[in-house]
Amino acid sequence: MIVLIVFSICAVTLPHWLPPAVIALRMRLFARINGTEGIAIPGDLDVSRFLEVYSHPAADGRSRGAALSDLFWYWLSPGAEIHQEHLEPGPLYDEVARCTRRVLTMPSHAADRLAVSSVRDAYPGRAGLVRLRDQLMPVWAEFYHRVVFGVPCPPGVRDMIVANAEDVADALKCCSLRHMDRRARLTAHLERALREVPHALPVLLDRRQRALYLQGTFFTTAVVQSAEATAHVLMVLARHPEIQRQAADDEKLLDHVIDETLRLYPLFGIAHRVTSAGIDLDDGTAIPEGSVVCFNYLEFHRAGYRDPDRFDPYRRSRPNHIPFGVAVNRPCPAWHLAPLTVRAVTREVLARYTLATTAAHTRSLPNRAPCLAVPRQAARAPRAVALTWLRLRDRWENVGRSLKQLVLGTYMVWHARRLRLCERHFAEHPASP
Repeated sequence: MIVLIVFSICAVTLPHWLPPAVIALRMRLFARINGTEGIAIPGDLDVSRFLEVYSHPAADGRSRGAALSDLFWYWLSPGAEIHQEHLEPGPLYDEVARCTRRVLTMPSHAADRLAVSSVRDAYPGRAGLVRLRDQLMPVWAEFYHRVVFGVPCPPGVRDMIVANAEDVADALKCCSLRHMDRRARLTAHLERALREVPHALPVLLDRRQRALYLQGTFFTTAVVQSAEATAHVLMVLARHPEIQRQAADDEKLLDHVIDETLRLYPLFGIAHRVTSAGIDLDDGTAIPEGSVVCFNYLEFHRAGYRDPDRFDPYRRSRPNHIPFGVAVNRPCPAWHLAPLTVRAVTREVLARYTLATTAAHTRSLPNRAPCLAVPRQAARAPRAVALTWLRLRDRWENVGRSLKQLVLGTYMVWHARRLRLCERHFAEHPASP
């Protein structure tokens, strides 16, 4: 009888204790498989050293010499070797970065208009229980196709872009194994479509590399990060109905909401850099050449705040807030474009729907942001049943998802270390920038 009671209690409370336990176990397994590489900030060094080290000219290496890079190259393949975020400093990086800035540079009003038209042409517009990330992926696929090619995206191509972006995002979150055939289809399409790109592409890249550059920079990273940033903003607003009502008609408040959301849910969890020379800090600490420094955005964005885990768009200041990196060391090339376009897309969604959610909201967003969307013009419908069901579904899905992440994540870390994509690339191309 006692055993039955204990078993029943454990079963009923499973959604509360199993996912955190599995996450802790997964982190220990990842650390064991991946080694103890990395100087953590905050952690091994105090949070006050975060910007000092991040901004140092010697903290400029990206992939070469870091075992962590094997894992990121595995998730981002194909073409991780020429992905802008993983290129080493040098002429190739400089040319690729210039090209990306050139493609993304446009007047604010043009960016807003392009984002609005992308919502109107590509947002699925379904009411009821939806996954916000899934709803937003086609919008950002449409947007970046128009940015790169200058024309609307054919539906079949949009589906291809979304399939690629979702596959990378789900693999990064350890919710699914990689499906390289989906990614290869987009690569082949982009290689055929290069002549249609109105921008001058990097001359130091060959034809296939140019296709991979477009795929990795614009149709993987830009689509995934933009969709997830917008999903985070909408999830926050779904949890704060009064702020949602105000922000729908107040763009200044909406800007504050976006800033505070990116503080709480930074798109980068940890960014790593490899030091090309020794770094001597002003407190006497020395970081040797070849060190892998891991910058923890989540912890940095919580340091120096009163009640840091509380969402408060009315904060007067944000002392530690670098959602797009730092200007002197490889900032996000979309640092200007992203807030404008996320605001425009959010504004368009709020004009159509009232959102509410009881689902879990975490930085990595493995549940793809479940939400209840009710048309704004619709009569007030009872939501209690739908939101109760959403809460229960999300909690129990998290049990199965946590176990899946444990198994698939462990396999992918092991597989990445076995393939050693980054290490082998630099062994075969020792002069590669």
